[in-house]
Amino acid sequence: MKSPTARADQVCQHPRRNRASALANFGHRLFDVFVDLTARRETPVVVRSDSIRVLLADDNILVREGVRALLTAQRGLVVVGVAEDYDGVIAGADEHHPDVVVTDIRMPPSFTDEGIAAAKRVRARYPGTGIVILSQYDDPEYAVSLLEEGPAGFAYLLKEGISDGNGLVRAVHEVAAGGSMLDPEIVQALVDPARPADGLSTDDDALLQLVAEGRPVKAIAAALDISPETVDVRLDALFLHLATNASAGRAGALRSLKRLHTAIMDREEQGETLSRLLPGGLADKLRQDKGAAGRTERLTVTVLMSDVRGYSGIAERTDMSVLARQLNAHRREMNNAILEQRGTVMQYVGDAVMAVFGAPFPQQDHAPLSVAAATAMHGRQAALDQLWADEGLEPFGLGSGLSTGEVAAALLGSEERVEYTLVGETVNLAQRLQDLARPAGMTVASAATVDQCTGWCFEPMGEHQVKGRAASVEAFRLTGREAGR
Repeated sequence: MKSPTARADQVCQHPRRNRASALANFGHRLFDVFVDLTARRETPVVVRSDSIRVLLADDNILVREGVRALLTAQRGLVVVGVAEDYDGVIAGADEHHPDVVVTDIRMPPSFTDEGIAAAKRVRARYPGTGIVILSQYDDPEYAVSLLEEGPAGFAYLLKEGISDGNGLVRAVHEVAAGGSMLDPEIVQALVDPARPADGLSTDDDALLQLVAEGRPVKAIAAALDISPETVDVRLDALFLHLATNASAGRAGALRSLKRLHTAIMDREEQGETLSRLLPGGLADKLRQDKGAAGRTERLTVTVLMSDVRGYSGIAERTDMSVLARQLNAHRREMNNAILEQRGTVMQYVGDAVMAVFGAPFPQQDHAPLSVAAATAMHGRQAALDQLWADEGLEPFGLGSGLSTGEVAAALLGSEERVEYTLVGETVNLAQRLQDLARPAGMTVASAATVDQCTGWCFEPMGEHQVKGRAASVEAFRLTGREAGR
C-alpha cells in the first residue's frame, strides 16, 4: 500500500475535482465566523469539569482562530491549547493532556503529513486521546489508510465542509466517546464506485452505507434493529454479491470498503490499551527489572469483563455530546472501582472494560478482590444512573463476568508507553460469562472464582454452552456477601 504522504501528493497533482476556489476562501470564511462569534459573546465561557478538552493545530492563523471560535461557541467544549507545527502538537499534548486533538494534515516543517504523524505520536503517549484530522484531500484511500491503523477515536473531515461547525462538533464528540467518523463526501466516494450497475436492494444499500461510515457491527445492528449475528451474515452475503463479476474499478472500491470494515472489526475484538491507568508501580518494575519488558510469564489471575447492556441502542437515541459526557463519567467510575481493589485496567472498547487482578504483580486474594471491584462498579454506576435520571438521561445497566485461571502475560515497555497483554482461555471465558450476565445488574463468575471467594454468596446458574468452547461451562450468579461479613 502506498504511504499516505505519497498518496496525498498524487491527489494534489491529480485532484478528483477542482477545489481551488473553495479552499482559497476557507480561512476567510472561518475568520468571519470567529469575528461574529466573538462580537456576540457577552459572558465568559464556563469550563465544566466534564468538558471535552481540545488541542487545536493548524499553521494558518485564520483557519486556526476560526476553528477555535466554532469549538468554543459550543457548550461542553473547551480549547485548552493551540499549535502550529509538529513540535507544538507534542508539547501541547504533554502540557494539557487533551481529550481530543484537532489537526490539519500538513504543517511545518516539511508540509507533508506532520499533523497525522503528531497525532499518532500523541496517541502512543496518551492512549484514548481522540483525533480529528482536517484535510483538503477527498480521496478515500487517504482516509482509509489512516483509519486502517486503528479506527477507534479517529475522524477524517474535509476542510471546506466544516465552516458551519456542525460536522466538526459532532466529530469531536464522536472521537471523545471512542467512536470514528468519516466526512460524508468520503463515505459517498467509497460507496458509489462499489455499487453494481443493476443497483442494490434498499436493505443492502443501507447496509453498505453504514459500513462506509465506519460503523461497528453493534452500531449497525442497533441502526437496522437486527442482531449482530444477522449483520455478520448479511455482510458476508453483500461482499460476495459485490465481488461477483466486479469490474476493475469496482473491485478496488470494494477492497477499500473491506479494509475499513476489517479495521473496525479488529477494533471491536482487540480494544485499546489504557496505559495511563496501569498501576504506578509498573514503571518502577521496568526500571528495577530490565528483563521484564518482553518477558512472558505464566500467572494465575482473575479477569473481569464489564459491558453496558443496550449501549448501541442508547447511542442511537442520545445526543452525541451528552453520550460522550456519560461515557467519560462511566469510565471514570469503573476505573476508580477497579484501581481501589488493586486491579489493573487493561482495555476498553467503547462501553466495555477489561481488568485483571493478580497481574502484573501477584496477589493471593485476586479472586475476592475482583468480586469486590465488580460489586463496587455496579454500585458506582447505580449512583451515576440516579444523577442522570434527574437530567432525563438513560441509565447504563451493567453486566460483568469473572474468570479465574492461568494466563500468559507479557509486559511490553518503551520510553513512551507501557502495554500489558494477557492471553489464554481464562480471558475468553470472562467475556463469555459477561455475556450471560443478563438482565443488567448481574455479575456472573466461574466455578474457579467461586471456590476462592469465601465470604461471598453465589447462586448456581447451571451449565451453559458458550461460543468457542466444546465443553459446557458452569456459571454462578453473585448474590451478595455472607451475613456478618
